[in-house]
Amino acid sequence: MKQLHKQSSMNHRRDEETPSTQTPPYSPKSLKHPKSIPRSINYLFKEQRLLFILIGILIGSTFFILQPSLSRLGPTDARSPVRRSFSKDNTVSSDVSVVSDNHDSSASFSSGTNRAVYGKVGRVPVGIGRRRMRVVVTGGAGFVGSHLVDKLIARGDEVIVLDNFFTGRKDNLVHLFGNPMFELIRHDVVEPILLEVDQIYHLACPASPVHYKYNPVKTIISFAITNVMGTLNMLGLAKRVGARFLLTSTSEVYGDPLQHPQKETYWGNVNPIGERSCYDEGKRTAETLAMDYHRGAGVEVRIARIFNTYGPRMCLDDGRVVSNFVAQAIRKLPMTVYGDGKQTRSFQYVSDLVDGLVALMDGEHIGPFNLGNPGEFTMLELSEVVKETIDPSATIEFRPNTADDPHMRKPDISKAKELLNWEPKISLREGLPLMVGDFRQRILNEDEGKGA
Repeated sequence: MKQLHKQSSMNHRRDEETPSTQTPPYSPKSLKHPKSIPRSINYLFKEQRLLFILIGILIGSTFFILQPSLSRLGPTDARSPVRRSFSKDNTVSSDVSVVSDNHDSSASFSSGTNRAVYGKVGRVPVGIGRRRMRVVVTGGAGFVGSHLVDKLIARGDEVIVLDNFFTGRKDNLVHLFGNPMFELIRHDVVEPILLEVDQIYHLACPASPVHYKYNPVKTIISFAITNVMGTLNMLGLAKRVGARFLLTSTSEVYGDPLQHPQKETYWGNVNPIGERSCYDEGKRTAETLAMDYHRGAGVEVRIARIFNTYGPRMCLDDGRVVSNFVAQAIRKLPMTVYGDGKQTRSFQYVSDLVDGLVALMDGEHIGPFNLGNPGEFTMLELSEVVKETIDPSATIEFRPNTADDPHMRKPDISKAKELLNWEPKISLREGLPLMVGDFRQRILNEDEGKGA
């Protein structure tokens, strides 16, 4: 019996090990079959799917092939160096005009108006055109800043203006409102700001003698904060985003110079406790900060030392000698001459300065560079030019000279001529009438507003 039971058990195991010939149960894995590849191809052919895929590829290829050609057909390629001219009349309203080809890249101004017409060069093939820059201009609503903004936009750059309107005016920029290449932000540079930009022109600083003589304590605090904290913030921005930084310094760093004319290698003769020291020392500190960031952090910096500049959009009563004489002569007031009137100054027209700033920023040299007109005038000679231009019957009133007033001020610009290929082109007798037209209109509007 035991043998029969054992044999039966062995037969039972043999039956379990024998593969079953019945159909196995359904499993999702059974869908994977060698015929799946032909099925996917069959899927593409159904309902013309392959046709639509081929058409899509053709359209995409056509777009990428033709896109460069289409960009060349555009009327104003942003990368092209062709410059457009934006002009501002004496009135608040303004027009935008495109000037004809002119091989002279300097700015020319229509007589009697506040209209800047920047010359443009001939067209250059798109492949070698300059890249459009994204530029920040601090203090861009001011006198020099607004003219700089005009030039940058005219050549195709995107410009962001930062200004707290302490001395700047919106009227200087109103002709650019609505321009897609222009952006205005009310901002004080003593507060940090983060922007993605390629270049930073740092012009923000109240530079009027009226401000630093009327309230020196308040002004030195303002200058210290603006020149130190403002410059630090802008240098920090340049470091973070890899932007090139241009500092607008001043001829005041030379103080009452013992060298004539002044070269960039001259260290100056500044009275650190004088009435003008808040401005002089503030700018000297800003130059130090710029060079420290260059040496220590690798920031690309440029330093411009600006000499006396005049032109449309100057503040009417900012205490500068040219604006003082012009405003006084138009208002039939005596022109105020301090001291004996034999102290000398050099006067450059604003478009010449703007050309110099752009040449410095786009060049490969750090500086500092003197930017000024070496034509030298005594204050009495300047008053005579103003009388010839405005009113031959204008009179002069002498007053005691101010403390630390430089006796001589004339730039040596040989370095800028050699390395930047820059020199001023507009003489005082050519530029002054262009400024007078702007001042007449603004003084007239001011008198009408007062009910005069």
